[in-house]
Amino acid sequence: MDKYDKQALQVAKEVIIKFIEVGRISPSNFGQNFDVIYKDIMRTITGVTAGDAPVGIDSAEEGE
Repeated sequence: MDKYDKQALQVAKEVIIKFIEVGRISPSNFGQNFDVIYKDIMRTITGVTAGDAPVGIDSAEEGE
């Protein structure tokens, strides 16, 4: 796990905790929300979301 992953996990955890405190997220929908928040934070930090192709590379070009 690199430093960006650790930072994104920490920020996502803090955001989720705050949303739970104010009642926007409950334990029953935690999984759905954490995934979305974590991916948004990763996209903000790195410009790439887990599973996305690097910027400027199309999926068709990867196979070549």
